[in-house]
Amino acid sequence: MASSKEYLEFILDQLSGLDGITYRAMMGEYIIYYRGKAVGGIYDDRFLVKPVKAAVAMMPDAERELPYEGAKEMLLVDDVENREFLERLLEAMIDELPAPKKKAPKKK
Repeated sequence: MASSKEYLEFILDQLSGLDGITYRAMMGEYIIYYRGKAVGGIYDDRFLVKPVKAAVAMMPDAERELPYEGAKEMLLVDDVENREFLERLLEAMIDELPAPKKKAPKKK
């Protein structure tokens, strides 16, 4: 089941207090980026984030779910209605996330 554009827009609105939120559509789902780093995504209308230490500390009881078959487990964000919590969560995670990979130059 693909995620709805409405759910994407809801999550983006909840994160609108943060500068540097972007997304990319991928196979019917959406990868969410904060300051150029992938923090998680929207999969089957669920907001999942990478299980970095800060996220686990802020959501110790969060369910671990697979975004899609064969993927690594991610943390389900239950409290998507709480805008302040979402902003604090992403701020706490940012330093633990890997820098974006450099794209190799295109061959001619």
